Amino acid sequence: MKELAAIVFAATAVNHLGLISAVEKTIGMRLPLFNCPKCLTFWCSLIWLATHGAGVTSVVAISLALAYAALWLELAMGVIDHIYYKIYDKIYSAQSDDEAAADRGETDTDGTLSELRQTSG
Repeated sequence: MKELAAIVFAATAVNHLGLISAVEKTIGMRLPLFNCPKCLTFWCSLIWLATHGAGVTSVVAISLALAYAALWLELAMGVIDHIYYKIYDKIYSAQSDDEAAADRGETDTDGTLSELRQTSG
């Protein structure tokens, strides 16, 4: 059971964090089976369950249920991101831009992370 929970989390997190998109850019090819947390969860759980002796009906039903769970986990991760960015912006927008990077504990950068995030995305 914990293996299935790990599959749902890993398949959702790898997509949410943009790792699959980075792989797609690196290899120059789209990976439609992997770039969707629901699809990746479905196929990984289907393979795992099928190789561990579950019946066909159970394999399909559980895999579909886990894919649905991945949908909600993805939404929860988005909510957590939203809260994180609000808190992050409050903390780092309060610092003045002319403050030395060494005073903020930064090294080898020209600006704060929020400035980099705003220009890159």
